[in-house]
Amino acid sequence: QVQLVESGGGSVQAGGSLRLSCAASGRSFTSSIMGWFRQAPGKEREFVAAIRWSGSTFYTDSVKGRFTISRDNARNTVYLQMNSLKPEDTAVYYCAADLYKNGGSWHSAGPWGQGTQVTVSS
Repeated sequence: QVQLVESGGGSVQAGGSLRLSCAASGRSFTSSIMGWFRQAPGKEREFVAAIRWSGSTFYTDSVKGRFTISRDNARNTVYLQMNSLKPEDTAVYYCAADLYKNGGSWHSAGPWGQGTQVTVSS
C-alpha cells in the first residue's frame, strides 16, 4: 500500500520553529518530486515547497528564507524545517508525491498524506 505519513505538527508562538517529516512507503519515491502544500481555514490548498531527487528546491514566495525542504532518499523521507513562523503560516500541512508544474502552478498526481496541523499564535 502506497502511503505518506506526516508528523511534527503542533502549536508554537510567532517566531518559533517546527520541523515536519513525511515518511513514504509502498514504492520507490527516489525519482519523484516530493513536496508540501498547506490549507488554511476557509482557503484553498496552496503550494509551499518542492524538492527534486537531485536536491533542487522550489518555494512559494511567502516562505522563502524561512522554510527549508530536504529529503533523505535512503529513508524515503521528506522534511520541512519551518523557522520564524508567523500566524499566517497556520494551516494543515500536507505532504505529496509526484509533483509537477502546469501553467505556472504546482500540482500533485498523488499520493497525499493525511495532513498535520500547524498553529502559530501571535
